[in-house]
Amino acid sequence: MTAPGPLPVVLAGARGHGRWHLANIRRLQEDGLVRLAGVCELTPLTEDEYGGRLPEQSADFGALLESTGARIAVVCTPIHTHTDLALAAARRGVHLLLEKPPAPSYAEYRRMADGVAAAGTACQIGFQSLGSHAVPAIRALVADGAIGRPTGVGGAGAWVRPEDYFRRAPWAGRRRLDGVDVIDGALTNPLAHAVATALALAGSTRAEDVTGIETELLRANDIESDDTSCVRVTTAQGRPVTVAATLCAERADDPYVLVHGTSGRITFWYKQDRVLVQRAGHGPEELHFGRTDLLENLVDHLVTGAPLLVTPDGTGAFMKVVEAVRRAPDPAPLPDGAWHRVPGENRRVVPGVDGLVAAAADTLSLYSELGAPWASPARQTAPGTGSGSGSAPGSARRSAPPPAQPSAPHPPKEVNTR
Repeated sequence: MTAPGPLPVVLAGARGHGRWHLANIRRLQEDGLVRLAGVCELTPLTEDEYGGRLPEQSADFGALLESTGARIAVVCTPIHTHTDLALAAARRGVHLLLEKPPAPSYAEYRRMADGVAAAGTACQIGFQSLGSHAVPAIRALVADGAIGRPTGVGGAGAWVRPEDYFRRAPWAGRRRLDGVDVIDGALTNPLAHAVATALALAGSTRAEDVTGIETELLRANDIESDDTSCVRVTTAQGRPVTVAATLCAERADDPYVLVHGTSGRITFWYKQDRVLVQRAGHGPEELHFGRTDLLENLVDHLVTGAPLLVTPDGTGAFMKVVEAVRRAPDPAPLPDGAWHRVPGENRRVVPGVDGLVAAAADTLSLYSELGAPWASPARQTAPGTGSGSGSAPGSARRSAPPPAQPSAPHPPKEVNTR
């Protein structure tokens, strides 16, 4: 454990989503928990961007860690750089908050996780939704039989993104860049929290909890990666986890995860930490929860020995999904008639996809099983690590499960800025 006092932190990647981390570090600095010792950016921040006196800056991550005496590194850089930067920190005894997704492939994830473990450094993976106090509360409700026997978990994410979103960085909207895996897609990056949270509520977070994966990956935008996709994970418990996502929604809604049971269901709007419990013999019950910040939890772990909330091993099942997406055929372009541009908004919309996303979470079905005319039957991936590249073996179509109970009320509109 580390002695109490503000821990020096280096932030790698302070623009884009890194601005959120920068603000969070400064918040914890005001609380006396950390001290921003350095920023690693290829192009240094200006004082106007930072809003004050700048800390030490360098484009050389390793040199910056050494010159600042950093104890923690927050890594919010392009996906395909995560493993090398994490290992550079671990070799220097620097603990990590690593932004999600932790790596673009299962092999790179294992290289990162094994290297960090061998170095004896702590690593927290940045799935902020798993810091919600709603997660253990929902698990306890399910364990206590509040909704009967659990039968599966669904996830729904209907977001909107302008075409410029896919041009914000050279790696955006790419599956590979200069021959290196990136795997930036709806399920693996912007709506990765829906996948990870659904797996967590299913009690299936480790790699060995996954026995099979089916994917349907499509795109309306002129990109390599998927922007309208769904996945169904078969778990060792025998209960499916199905997540549907789109960045081409008709309107933006808050994403949610839905836990199904034989006598009820629990809906979790994970960005709001809001829960709706619907069960037989009771009226609907809405609950609101707090959240533990993951960087604050990492500091607490180093100072007091408190358990980490999101360890690398606890994201193994999510990384099996990333690997299935990586190994699947490149996303199929939707036919021209299946999408249109929104006048004045520079974005593409797939009519009817909002309802399909909700129906997938409700019934644990895939788009093709729901009758989407543009969806082909799912590709099924075996549970191996899949260190090679190329298509998943075979294709499979399963009959849809019986419909779930009526869906929960629509959450309020919210457009996520990531």
